[in-house]
Amino acid sequence: MFRFDRLIRRDMIIRDVKQRHPATRPVFDNLHFRDSCDDCTIEAVARKNGLQIPDLVDALNAAAFGVQAEGDEHASHQ
Repeated sequence: MFRFDRLIRRDMIIRDVKQRHPATRPVFDNLHFRDSCDDCTIEAVARKNGLQIPDLVDALNAAAFGVQAEGDEHASHQ
């Protein structure tokens, strides 16, 4: 059974996400996230780069798990 508490969230540190979910690296690379940002949260770097946070979190979860985080980010953080 899938555990929703394992989903990637906006408040997670990029380095931790990359280590736990190597399949997310191409998502970060395609968005040109610099390695110097690895100690920042997903939310902070997304805001700085003008990205939609829910879309980024969904893309990361899709890469890591093959699912979309419906309701996880959209409902609780808008």
